[in-house]
Amino acid sequence: MDSTLNDESQEVLENEIANLELRLQRAKHRLAKSDTTNINKPSLSYPSSQSAHHYLLLLSDSALPLGSFAFSSGLESYLSHTRRGPRPGGPSFPTSTSASASASASPFSSFLPLSISSYASTTLPFTLAAHRDPVPDTLVALDDALDAAIVCAVGRRASVQQGRALLAIWEKSIAAAADPRGTLVPYAEVLRAGAASGDGGKELPPPVSAHLAPLFGAVASLCGLSLRQTAYVFMLSHVKALVSAAVRAGLFGPYQAQRILAGGEVQGLLTEVIAREWDTAVEEAGQSVPVMDLWIGRHELLYSRIFNS
Repeated sequence: MDSTLNDESQEVLENEIANLELRLQRAKHRLAKSDTTNINKPSLSYPSSQSAHHYLLLLSDSALPLGSFAFSSGLESYLSHTRRGPRPGGPSFPTSTSASASASASPFSSFLPLSISSYASTTLPFTLAAHRDPVPDTLVALDDALDAAIVCAVGRRASVQQGRALLAIWEKSIAAAADPRGTLVPYAEVLRAGAASGDGGKELPPPVSAHLAPLFGAVASLCGLSLRQTAYVFMLSHVKALVSAAVRAGLFGPYQAQRILAGGEVQGLLTEVIAREWDTAVEEAGQSVPVMDLWIGRHELLYSRIFNS
């Protein structure tokens, strides 16, 4: 009885959220039509639902050149610091074939939930906040806050490299169609301004670092993706990068990789962490798996490695 009521309540809330997001999109369209303050500038326009769907497929494409293939998000280090074989009590993917059983017994089945939880708790609140307010000033503040929150230098480098790759893709390939007004141009100019000189002639770091999480939220918002779509695509991209790294590390083959991505285990994990971080303020974002920073940080100490992190 109680579970039925809870299911019904959840369905009502999901319908209400969908309705609010639809009303927000319509309000944005009305705002775009009324923006006539300067006839010499292109009017602020938001992608139609069909166009937003197109950008959704584009941003979720594994071929998007972010350079994610060069990083393992700590997986390679984790494999080097743990024993191979089944981990007692660890989660596993529901499978039926012998090949599936072999993959579920690998350390990857234990690492994936930890990595998803860690990535969501440390970065997803910044993605959501940037989507809600994708203006340069907010983006600069979020980028600075995330830069201060990352304690692992290796993880910071991976985030910055992928974020700058996304900004380059946006400027060179997407902005002309999705954002003719150039919303992110001031942010890019701040990044290109380079280091400033401090007291004694010492160079200071640039005002922004261009971390991936807030940039992804802003880009997705300008492309017309809903908040929930943005959160899911952002987290799913992380999972796809991890699975791809596991294939190249020889843990399993491409067919098992697709079986993992299509399985209910991954969908359940993503839904769970998105719900957990949905209302998390950026001030409260933090590492939920402290040992993850240790694994990522020790990657550079490996005798031999195939990934950058």
